[in-house]
Amino acid sequence: MNRKPKILIVEDEAAIRTGLIDVLVYHGFDTDDADDGKVGLNKALTGKYDLILLDVMLPGMDGFEICNRIRDVDREQAIIMLTAKTSDEDIIQGLRLGADDYVAKPFSVAQLVLRIQAVLRRSKIGIEEAGTLQLGNLMVDTRNLAATRGDESISFTRREMDILQYLYINTDRPISREELLTKLWGYARNLDLETRTVDIHIAKLRRKIETDPANPNYLITVRGAGYRLLVE
Repeated sequence: MNRKPKILIVEDEAAIRTGLIDVLVYHGFDTDDADDGKVGLNKALTGKYDLILLDVMLPGMDGFEICNRIRDVDREQAIIMLTAKTSDEDIIQGLRLGADDYVAKPFSVAQLVLRIQAVLRRSKIGIEEAGTLQLGNLMVDTRNLAATRGDESISFTRREMDILQYLYINTDRPISREELLTKLWGYARNLDLETRTVDIHIAKLRRKIETDPANPNYLITVRGAGYRLLVE
């Protein structure tokens, strides 16, 4: 019998937390929960969960800090942030700290479940391990989610590395946002989804791999087509 994916719900509003538990159990997930940021962080750091559903506004410690602390010790933990804030700054902050995706309140339960299923599928998609990638004087170790440029050390999340590897494998052509969402996030092609997740992850990658992110030499935008990685 296959193990059910286990999701940690960190949400302080009792009605929302209870509703999420009921919905996720109905869809075949095991759940655990916390109504306080510090309690949620302690549970998250045990590494027992396939995905963490993390509210931004929490007592004790906010979701941004929790996400940051998780990423300090685990760059592969799946995290989706729930936020009542829909400004670009709040969304960007969560994704910069390493969240895989975000869902703004009020949200459609059906879309939330689709996004959870998609993020969980990412570990099953898998792409060819390229081992070491070279971009100019940047040496990227894909297996250890790290890179070096001279004496500088750079770390990546699993999602960032998946994007970089996928673009590297397909360097002969531009890759659309839809293709990245389909191949790496696991979203269905026919899912009508408005999200800036891909763009924000690309911006994060540029800050890591480019010496001048505003004028990229490697990770370029192909207008109307998507993104392309230029490899010498």
